[in-house]
Amino acid sequence: MTTLRQRLQQRPAGTVLVAPGIYDMVSVKIADRFGFDLLYMTGFGTVASHLGLPDAGIASYRDMVDRVTVMAGGARTPIVADGDTGYGGLLNVQYTVRGYEKAGAAAIQLEDQEFPKKCGHTPGRRVIPAEDMVEKIKVAVESRASADFLIVARTDARTSLGLEEAIRRGKMFAAAGADILFVESPESEKEMATICKELAGKPLLANMVEGGRTPVLPPGRLAELGYAMAIYPVAGLLAAAAALEATYRELRESGTTLRMRDRLYPFEQMTKVMGFEAVWEFDRQHAR
Repeated sequence: MTTLRQRLQQRPAGTVLVAPGIYDMVSVKIADRFGFDLLYMTGFGTVASHLGLPDAGIASYRDMVDRVTVMAGGARTPIVADGDTGYGGLLNVQYTVRGYEKAGAAAIQLEDQEFPKKCGHTPGRRVIPAEDMVEKIKVAVESRASADFLIVARTDARTSLGLEEAIRRGKMFAAAGADILFVESPESEKEMATICKELAGKPLLANMVEGGRTPVLPPGRLAELGYAMAIYPVAGLLAAAAALEATYRELRESGTTLRMRDRLYPFEQMTKVMGFEAVWEFDRQHAR
């Protein structure tokens, strides 16, 4: 299978690798069918779907690595997995990197927020000293078993400390050995262009959050600016939530789903997505 590093190197000029957000096994199974270059395991969505809680440092390493194991085991597409702050200090980072790699992720995203962290497009985020994050990145690089397991270094400094500091950190993270740089929450296309100009030389990740702080730009424009990857972490989650709300409202108000039938995913198709065809074939061969 082509590694994520190879996919980044071989992508055609003027393109970005586009990654939909996955957050449970239904989203994994559906996204995996479309031939994306990579998938992105969103912390926001995974914590919401698994625990029903906000992405605010409440989920533990064990909560998340278990989800990585299940998702990576059920997908053919490489997965970039949110590893938050590494769930603690330097020893925790070592343990987290090794755990995510063993679980089958293609890359881990680590961020420079204080613990407990918060979702990148919400207020109140605080960051650790840049030098402390540099040490985390160095430990992450040393801890992986293969150089094909990529380290995505994210800084949340833009919101609280300004763009200049965020770019300074990006340069430090690149020097420490990060494979992909992720400056979270730029607030204009001009800021995005500045980030790409100042941090050219390493693959850059753009976070496209519908309703978030950063402009959602077409992939061609992102490539023109200098980005290599674009993640859409909550697009699937928000779409699913809207569909669930509409369906449950209709059922509560009318007592039936008859008027929703044309808007529902076909049950027959869902059985195929979830693998029932293999079960039926097994039964034909072995059931009495």
